[in-house]
Amino acid sequence: IGITGTKGKTTTSYMVRSILEAMGKKTGLIGTNGAIIGGERIPTANTTPESYLVQEYFARMVEAGCTHCVMEVSSQALMLHRVGGILFDIGLFTNIFPDHIGPKEHESFEEYLYYKSRLLTICKTGVINLLSEHYDEIINDHTCQLVTYALEDETTGEQKADFVGNHVHYASNHEFVGIEFDIHGGMNGRVRVGMPGKFNADNALAALAVCSLALKKEREQAPDPEGFDAAMRQALFNVRVDGRMEIVHVSKTCSVIVDYAHNAVSMESLLTTLRAYKPKRLVCVFGCGGNRAKDRRYSMGEIGGRMADFCILTADNPRFEKNEDIIKDIETGMAKTNGSYMVIPDRRDAIFYAVHHAKEGDMIAIIGKGHEDYQEIEGVRHHFLDREVVEDAVREMESQNA
Repeated sequence: IGITGTKGKTTTSYMVRSILEAMGKKTGLIGTNGAIIGGERIPTANTTPESYLVQEYFARMVEAGCTHCVMEVSSQALMLHRVGGILFDIGLFTNIFPDHIGPKEHESFEEYLYYKSRLLTICKTGVINLLSEHYDEIINDHTCQLVTYALEDETTGEQKADFVGNHVHYASNHEFVGIEFDIHGGMNGRVRVGMPGKFNADNALAALAVCSLALKKEREQAPDPEGFDAAMRQALFNVRVDGRMEIVHVSKTCSVIVDYAHNAVSMESLLTTLRAYKPKRLVCVFGCGGNRAKDRRYSMGEIGGRMADFCILTADNPRFEKNEDIIKDIETGMAKTNGSYMVIPDRRDAIFYAVHHAKEGDMIAIIGKGHEDYQEIEGVRHHFLDREVVEDAVREMESQNA
């Protein structure tokens, strides 16, 4: 199963894998967060590794007893033949927006779209969002059977796609933060996804469409097809993607989300998504990487000041810069707003402060590092994983209150 698209590749690949595993299929994975073969996780330098590595991972998956593999297929991989010679059973095209256009990537959006759409010429069945911009151009050269999905407004009343999602609801309480929607067509029922944001309803709908096709024979042979479908939907309830809208703590007091958002666009998108849950207070803990463009610091400071109720400015990966200089640049952006903030240079201290001083109804977003398990300071990488630090802070708080 190959997945391409500008956004949603990693999350959707994890959703597909979660469903297949829940249905008893040992499934390997290749993508941005690494390759997973059995219980082993292998770091990958690229979203889609070089062709000889892809083939090596396939072989190791077979040896490990995997029956399925789900992998991210980047436009670069399609252009550079990293998936040459592979005929995918299912190819998923999530969406396309201008990205990866530049001297070392694609010359133009047209070239980017062309290579993305090559996936639909090397798969047996192609799954695509019917509401995608450039839909007609994407399917122009397809050689596969097409299956469509669409997250439609409940008022349209027209079921044009093969898999339709509607009646989207932003769910948030002291036990669950995520998204809910109804699915119709190729599958029917209510879906609850343990990840926030309407785009994750899109991702979940795509994952269910893909898995319905991948497990079609099993479903047809199942004594209870409706129960089979319900088990697939249930697999999404607890789905987690390391550092991507990852809910790491939910309680009566607050919920804490860890996300990789490390530039202005992704930060604004994340905070807009969390605002839809109407938290009493949206708190954002972030810094910026050293030895990177200063514009990112100014813009992230401005977005934090404008969109969060309270920000805690801290370290990210300072690299070879002084952390205090990076924070001053962020403050330059904050100064353009009336945003409330404080500075806690040590990232661990900043996360502890946010958790320990949470007020009822808070939603705390810890952003910038996501799945990264290190902090780079003066050329040295020290172990650091935001999720683990949140768990430490919660444990300490609970022991103090015991």
